[in-house]
Amino acid sequence: MGGVPYRLLWQVGNLPHGGGEGDAGMEKTRILALETSGMSGSVAALAGDTLICEMAVNPDQRSARSLAPATRDLWIRCGWRAGDVELLAVTVGPGSFTGLRVGVTTAKTFAYAVGAKAIGLNTLEVIASQVPDDVPGETLAVALDAQRGEVFAATFRRAAGSMEWISKAAIVNREAWLASLPMGCLVSGPVLSQLAEGVPAGCTRVADEFWYPTAAAVGRLAAGRFAAGESDDAWRLVPLYMRRSAAEEKAG
Repeated sequence: MGGVPYRLLWQVGNLPHGGGEGDAGMEKTRILALETSGMSGSVAALAGDTLICEMAVNPDQRSARSLAPATRDLWIRCGWRAGDVELLAVTVGPGSFTGLRVGVTTAKTFAYAVGAKAIGLNTLEVIASQVPDDVPGETLAVALDAQRGEVFAATFRRAAGSMEWISKAAIVNREAWLASLPMGCLVSGPVLSQLAEGVPAGCTRVADEFWYPTAAAVGRLAAGRFAAGESDDAWRLVPLYMRRSAAEEKAG
């Protein structure tokens, strides 16, 4: 991506530019979704659970410096004004310390500035939600690299278009996690870029296009929760680090 702070991933055709009635998504909840848990990130605009536009943020400029112009260009492309955004959705973790801090801080600040609601989502649940319903398998194991030979992992149950937690997010030794995968389960998550060959026979790796969390998935998951009457106190949103940073551990 070079020095470009962001690039367009997907956009519905013939979007209006500028504000005014008839703008894209004005009839449904207008959602700005942020995903910054990994080395790269993305931002998306949705009308309810319908994706309007999504952009990738340059991993070399993974900071508020690149996130702010990306979000601004996003709502301009949608024909929105900043104040049109009704819901901020963001991954709170686990994931990169820097990425989570930038994403959560941006979401909180934006929500406060425009008076929008906010919803924070677990990164592992976002990844799990990306597996298409037509992929067979009831049990889904998801993991992110936690460094130090460990993973952030959780297991979910899928049924009739719904999903529920089987095990809460935990930090687990890589080898122990692989050995614990139940026969017949689906497996997904960014850690498979390193551990794919270690997945036991009898388990099925999800296609790699679904391993990494996206802002579009963050927005869709948040849309469902918001429609059910859920939202978070924006100022109480905090990153879910699940462990102290190396600097904090060194300091005692």
